[in-house]
Amino acid sequence: MMHRTRRGAVALGLIGTLASLPAAAQTGKPATPTTQPPQQQQAQPVGAVSGNAAEYRLGAGDVLRISVYQNPDLGLETRVSEGGVVSFPLLGNVRIGGLSVSQAERAIADGLKNGNFVKNPQVTIVVLQVKGNQASVLGQVNRPGRYPIEVADMRLTDLLANAGGVAPTGGDLLVLTGTRNGQPHRVEIDLPSVFAPGGRSQDVLIQNGDVLWVERAPMVYIYGEVQRPGPMRLERGLSLMQSLATGGGLTQRGTEKGIRVHRKGADGKVQVLQPAMDEALRDGDVVYVKESLF
Repeated sequence: MMHRTRRGAVALGLIGTLASLPAAAQTGKPATPTTQPPQQQQAQPVGAVSGNAAEYRLGAGDVLRISVYQNPDLGLETRVSEGGVVSFPLLGNVRIGGLSVSQAERAIADGLKNGNFVKNPQVTIVVLQVKGNQASVLGQVNRPGRYPIEVADMRLTDLLANAGGVAPTGGDLLVLTGTRNGQPHRVEIDLPSVFAPGGRSQDVLIQNGDVLWVERAPMVYIYGEVQRPGPMRLERGLSLMQSLATGGGLTQRGTEKGIRVHRKGADGKVQVLQPAMDEALRDGDVVYVKESLF
């Protein structure tokens, strides 16, 4: 009797287990999914860009490494000449100046294929040094000099960052000069406006031969009965009172009634003014604090 009860329990357990399994598992046939899996996108290599992205254009002085797959005797390192050509084995001079890297690869591959030198050439060009496309940064920056334009969409802020940014003596006004469409080009840029909402258009594209000039910061000068006389940077909207505060305030002998501002006019003559304390100063103003007589 005990054995029959145990066999019945085991049988009931097997029935419950089979009932909980999917139908496909019971019949041994593969299960059909009730929902389709999401379509997988084709993987792209890291750093892949869209086909309409601007590419760097090769220029005179660029140092290149050119290789042809499975043809090591055709590989070389060379420099683009001033005429924009390179000397390549079997082909002689190939003009690649002004072409993108992919276009230059195609030009060499076509030459090898059309000349029946290589049946299906796969050409690779690596730019080792960028010399043909450069821009200069001068004025009040931390590292003035010439910098390569390594990407086709290099912008003003990128060039300024390469130069170490604006120096402490530099101002907000930038001047970019160069050539556009064969004509002289000059534009003044207010640096803070680049980072304001909608200021993307002020972050202009840099082209070969551009020169970026960073102006000196406007200055005012304060002397007389102040704690720290001397020159100071003229911040935007700096008032007379703020300049006195920057100079440490008046000494015990100084008086607000004796404050005068010397300002050079458009005619070059210096005017002596007694402005209100909340009046904004101008570049080159000289603030003089007189000594109190009492």
